[in-house]
Amino acid sequence: MSECQSIFLVGPMGAGKSTIGKILSELTSLPLIDSDAEIEKRTGADISWVFDVEGEEGFRKREEAVIDELTQKKGIILATGGGAVKNTNNRRALSSRGVVVYLKTSVEKQYQRTCRDTRRPLLNNPDPLGTLQRLMEEREPLYTEVADIVVETDQYSARQIAVQIIEKYDAIKEL
Repeated sequence: MSECQSIFLVGPMGAGKSTIGKILSELTSLPLIDSDAEIEKRTGADISWVFDVEGEEGFRKREEAVIDELTQKKGIILATGGGAVKNTNNRRALSSRGVVVYLKTSVEKQYQRTCRDTRRPLLNNPDPLGTLQRLMEEREPLYTEVADIVVETDQYSARQIAVQIIEKYDAIKEL
């Protein structure tokens, strides 16, 4: 990779942001920071607890502060939470401070990847598949709006996707 601009990964839960971020970090030697993990570290509690105690609104306030701070760092890979793009300030910070990669996946693949994960508060309901569909309809335009690069994740391994991201990143840096 040429110059050291940060890469911000966005996309729905189950798109592979954390997994692909780890591989990108290995391939580029850029440090990976996960915004949800950072919130957990700062609160001393997991995301589900923050949602239970503070609600989604409280969580989103914490997320906005963390994303504002982290996007100011140079030369990092940031894996964001699936709903980070809902906030206008987050979208502005992401798009103005680094290269945004939208990891695009189908609702069916999201469901396969998340159906056994009990740590996702938005899916703790009787219709997680319906919830994923509703969230995709709401958030897809925001992921697309903020993205510099879009990579489909359904048909490729995490390593193949990471390589695609690096190739596309290098191509836009040459423009």
